[in-house]
Amino acid sequence: MKYMLLIYNNAAAFETMSEEESSAIFGQVDVLMKELQASGEWVGGEALADAVRTKTVKVRDGGTIVTDGPFLEAKEHLAGYLTVDVASEERAVEIAARWPDASRWAMEVRQVIGG
Repeated sequence: MKYMLLIYNNAAAFETMSEEESSAIFGQVDVLMKELQASGEWVGGEALADAVRTKTVKVRDGGTIVTDGPFLEAKEHLAGYLTVDVASEERAVEIAARWPDASRWAMEVRQVIGG
């Protein structure tokens, strides 16, 4: 079963981290990514540009409204995603729990329908 793991973090908090702290986070990600690739569970994923570069698009009464930034006013924003192909939802949750952002902000686990 395929799951998309949505990575949430706070860019401002990331910027205040020391080089040692951010290197430790990226090191944890690297270890997990290598494990997922070796196990065949890795499908894909990408980091996303800073949320300040986001455009929100709505169509209302026949007109298109484009606003800067994410839809919700929040400190945490969608920072990236990874897709895994695993045996169970429990395994997807296990992977999400090991992702370093889960211990600081949040990870969302959603089953991919189709494809």
